Amino acid sequence: MPRRNRQQRPTGGQRGSSSPRPLGAGFGWSRVEEGPDGEWVVRTVPAAQATKTYRCPGCDHEVRPGVGHVVAWPADEQGDVADRRHWHSSCWQARARRGPTRRWS
Repeated sequence: MPRRNRQQRPTGGQRGSSSPRPLGAGFGWSRVEEGPDGEWVVRTVPAAQATKTYRCPGCDHEVRPGVGHVVAWPADEQGDVADRRHWHSSCWQARARRGPTRRWS
């Protein structure tokens, strides 16, 4: 009988690690990022799962369906739909270089 190579999975979450961690069934892999504008929960959305059009707060252009991007919300919130924003990946990474950022309301 052929041998099956199974992937080793960690048993239990490790606190304090910088690796992504799941935040619920519908959220996929999320991570907490710290920046000059505070702590953010960030989730990467692959292009295959991007099915709607959003407005990127970094460049004010559309994030079109089929374009991979990130979703971010303040870490002190519980991820309420009103607090989540969809960013182009490059806009999210460049937000600290764009000058003072404003918190949306």
